[in-house]
Amino acid sequence: MSYAIIMRRIRILHSFSVIFLYWSASSSDSDPQYANIDERKRKRMLSNRESARRSRMMKKKRLQDLVQEVSALQKDNSQISERISVATQCYIEMQSANNVLRAQAMELTERLRSLNSVLQVVEEVGGYAVDIPEIPEPWQLPCPIQPIMASVDMFEYDG
Repeated sequence: MSYAIIMRRIRILHSFSVIFLYWSASSSDSDPQYANIDERKRKRMLSNRESARRSRMMKKKRLQDLVQEVSALQKDNSQISERISVATQCYIEMQSANNVLRAQAMELTERLRSLNSVLQVVEEVGGYAVDIPEIPEPWQLPCPIQPIMASVDMFEYDG
């Protein structure tokens, strides 16, 4: 049922209740027996109206609270999205820097191999005893294996 239909029915019902109250009030004036009953009905109607008013106010307050909560959550969501974006950008920059360092390490390894081959030629041709070190692969450099430690604050942006 649509909202407009419900509101129309409420207005019609309200009109009937007003007509009924008018009719019952005019008929009870002549009969004292019904005067006490009409007074209770009137008090109950006033009480119901007050209760309905309080209920509407509480509903309105709850709606306002929910709207504020939605607004706060949307703000938090946008801040988190921004932090994710910054962290992703930092990750991409680090990945790019790592690729550059890997390329440099491979280039330096090739240069070292070339120099070692020159040393071998000098040793063979000149008869000199030259200590030629073995070249490790760039991925197998002698360094202690350390676990990578990550923390929540690792990608915080203080800009």
